[in-house]
Amino acid sequence: MAFASLLMLMDDIATTLDDVAVMTKLAAKKTAGILGDDLAVNAEQVTGSAAERELPIIFKVALGSLINKAILVPLALLLSAFAPWAIVPLLMVGGAYLSFEGAEKVLDFFHKKRHGAHDAAEKEKAPAEFDEKARIKGAIRTDFVLSTEIIVIALGVISGSLMQRALALTIIAILMTVGVYGVVALIVKIDDIGLWLLKKRSAAAQLIGKGCVAAMPFIMKLLTVAGTIAMLLVGGGILLHNGFAHAAHALEHWQPAWLATLLASFAAPVALGFATGLLLVGALHVKAKLFPAA
Repeated sequence: MAFASLLMLMDDIATTLDDVAVMTKLAAKKTAGILGDDLAVNAEQVTGSAAERELPIIFKVALGSLINKAILVPLALLLSAFAPWAIVPLLMVGGAYLSFEGAEKVLDFFHKKRHGAHDAAEKEKAPAEFDEKARIKGAIRTDFVLSTEIIVIALGVISGSLMQRALALTIIAILMTVGVYGVVALIVKIDDIGLWLLKKRSAAAQLIGKGCVAAMPFIMKLLTVAGTIAMLLVGGGILLHNGFAHAAHALEHWQPAWLATLLASFAAPVALGFATGLLLVGALHVKAKLFPAA
């Protein structure tokens, strides 16, 4: 009798794990595009740091990301059970924050173009430790918003018991963190890999090494641009599909089909994200003028 009960228990566990695997696969497919944006944003966060500080920064941000997800997974499950109406407003707030961050980066780029020499002198006066801490805190805040969207979207495509959903979300959260920050660490160390290959005797290895070293400055610049666009794309996408659902639906049925895809998936979210970000930046500047003490 006890043996039969044990077999039944093992069968239930196997069924549960199988269902969790299927749900995890579905959630991974649904969130794959956002993971690409997450990768670009997080890789951009270490741009400009000293080479020996790149991996420590990534490790600290990854640790903060795991803490974010340890908060978000149970919170998402609680909200879906007791206050599902609160999920969309919270996503909208996150989308507005990402739009603000993206627009601020664009404005900062043009500001540096106009006042580059003065800003460089000011940056030399600032302590490096403060810059690193600020960068890590900003990266963890941004990760919180991106992780929230990924977990909420994953929650929307999985079903089953509370345990099954919790397991699936936990697996997605861990895979997402390890995958994104592992790739980020690999990207920022391409130049070091290139230098290591240059020391090899093989002509092919040396050629690849030279390519890695030569390409690194362009890769970092590309990541900076991609990270900013990703913030606007994700932030604007959240606002578009949750606050302007009818407009998003109309864009998806635009003709011709390629134009509909371009508008709905890229141009409209980026434009909306940038416009929202500009409004928020302007509002903060007005507040600073009216309440300078604050």
